[in-house]
Amino acid sequence: MTFTINDLDLNRLKRRSVLALGASLALLAAGCHQSAPAKIVIGLDDSFPPMGFRDNNHQLVGFDIDLAREAAKHLGVQVEFKPIDWSAKEAELNGHRVDALWNGLTITEERKKNIAFTSPYLENHQIIVVTANSPIKTKADLAGKVVGVQDGSTAVDAVERDTATAQSLKELKKYGDNVTALMDLKIGRLDAVVVDEVVGRYYLAQKPGEYRVLDDNFGTEQYGVGVRKDDTALLASLQGALDKMKQDGTAAAISNKWFGKDIIVR
Repeated sequence: MTFTINDLDLNRLKRRSVLALGASLALLAAGCHQSAPAKIVIGLDDSFPPMGFRDNNHQLVGFDIDLAREAAKHLGVQVEFKPIDWSAKEAELNGHRVDALWNGLTITEERKKNIAFTSPYLENHQIIVVTANSPIKTKADLAGKVVGVQDGSTAVDAVERDTATAQSLKELKKYGDNVTALMDLKIGRLDAVVVDEVVGRYYLAQKPGEYRVLDDNFGTEQYGVGVRKDDTALLASLQGALDKMKQDGTAAAISNKWFGKDIIVR
């Protein structure tokens, strides 16, 4: 049996080919637009020094603020910083109210279920802070004590993972931010505070002689930038910007500005 294509069929095939090509080009254009957004909205806790906080003029400043602005400059896009309830950060991100979480966000296996992360750019520990004259010397001394943590932070997870210590506490008290917890520690409402090392040591440096950091801690963790799991183009763009900043010394310069040394993870 022999099949032939008449002129009408041939014209139909040509039209379908043109339409398919047009659709492919439209998808390609949309993909290109997605990889280079006009603006990135970053969700953060604006009371998390030195990562992101308000200065005396109520302006947003901090290590992560500088890092994000430099990344936006590398990408040629605008950046907007949007303070959010940090305990609801995943809902803010996946509800499309922000495009990324960039504020001392710890990479955890639990968070990876709902958030896509860049590779780590900073390493951190969960340290135990007490007042300078506190009798508490070790983690074991926290038994029967009231310990403060920031609600929604990995300090909560770190303490709860240490089952023996967590069960020995009188109370694990959760706060909206670390600054308030440290103030309560100072006036005696708390016996200790578990906090990110980069935050705790920065705050303690502003209050010399008032606090002390125990040798014991609740483990090591790493910070990354978080985006929605389906936002692969933005993730790739941010990762590329971070990689370039690590290579050209920009990230190291920002680290030296805030920490006095280069602590960037490569």
